[in-house]
Amino acid sequence: MKLSRILGIAWENMTQRKLRTSLTTLGVVIGIAAIIGLASLGEGFRIDIRERMQMGFELDNLTVIPGSLFAGLSRDRFHDYDVQNISQIDGVKVATGVMQIGNVTLHNSRDNETVKAFVGTAVNFTEFVKVFPDRFIFDSGGLPSEEKNDSIVVGHKVNYPRENDTNPFAVANDNVTLTLILQMFPRVERTYNFTVAGTLQERGTPGLTNFDYWIFIPLKTAREIFGTTESDLIFVKVYDPEQSEQIAKDIENLFPPFKISILVPLTFIKQVDRILTIVQIFLMAVASISLLVAGIGIMNIMTVSVMERTREIGILKAIGATSRTVLVMFLAEAVLVGVIGGFIGIFTGYGLSFGLAYVLSWFIQPQQQQGSVFQNPETQGLTVTPVFSPEWTVIAVVFAVVVCIIFGLYPARKAAKLNPVEALRYE
Repeated sequence: MKLSRILGIAWENMTQRKLRTSLTTLGVVIGIAAIIGLASLGEGFRIDIRERMQMGFELDNLTVIPGSLFAGLSRDRFHDYDVQNISQIDGVKVATGVMQIGNVTLHNSRDNETVKAFVGTAVNFTEFVKVFPDRFIFDSGGLPSEEKNDSIVVGHKVNYPRENDTNPFAVANDNVTLTLILQMFPRVERTYNFTVAGTLQERGTPGLTNFDYWIFIPLKTAREIFGTTESDLIFVKVYDPEQSEQIAKDIENLFPPFKISILVPLTFIKQVDRILTIVQIFLMAVASISLLVAGIGIMNIMTVSVMERTREIGILKAIGATSRTVLVMFLAEAVLVGVIGGFIGIFTGYGLSFGLAYVLSWFIQPQQQQGSVFQNPETQGLTVTPVFSPEWTVIAVVFAVVVCIIFGLYPARKAAKLNPVEALRYE
């Protein structure tokens, strides 16, 4: 018997039992909709998180730290030749050492105002700006020239220390006094006069650090004040972020084991991406359970159908239908249920994913609008946009058909093995 004829008979049998067929197909629709909906929603959530992290981390920047991240304060420091060796590694655009000065107090005699900077940092401005070009956007003034060793750059939150402050602490060319802590035990403080070369616009935290709370002084000047030629950190900018992990390994090879730690943003993002992928697969595994339940329903319905159509099967075999024909005929019904339920489930899943995305966004938005010390004006609420993957769509439909065939195989084989004489005598 031709396949088209077998499919026609299968379709006719299904239409004769519309309610039963509809309920059986509904189970498949629910399973496919759940898989497609959660897959597209999970993919959209994963892509949104990854894009936000890529914007939140400067992927082409590495931070080299002496010692271990979890070893507490370390007295190890970097020398200039360490910076020079790192800058010669293939793929490194620029490497620059910085000194961490700690808390700094600034006083502006013009308005007789005093503010504190959470972080004072000594940098080579020419090199440092090459590493963080997007961070140095000025409200007033600009970068100091290399010849000026008494110039500083002030971060936005230092310049506007209070909420809704409209009057800056300082503007370009103001003379300010810096109080630096040269020694903690016993405490030794000294004051130094500097000229404000520029004040920075608010940039938030696009990377691992927030320059809004920093002030910057020339590295050469800081070394003269503290009597050192060493650096506390090394910032590295690479040409290609995809090579940052290999460059980090090359940097580690320049030092003895366990002497440095390197912050590689790309590694962290990849780890988070792997975790989100595992969560997505888990959600679809849970959704697949509903499809397996639908498969059990198919087996149940088809087993009952075999019992109801025993005489029909006996007649078919009596007029020459082979066991294989009967087997294929019943399997065709299972396949049709899987295909129809799969395609309806695809569109239902698309609608389900948008509905879930809307509900999630509705729940997330109010929480983000509440006040938070980490909030900044540029923060946007999380909006999950479903992403439909052709691969997952094909996999879901194929999975539905395979499940229907597997659960329909037993009743189909049972029908194929019926003895035609016994089948004709069945009441």
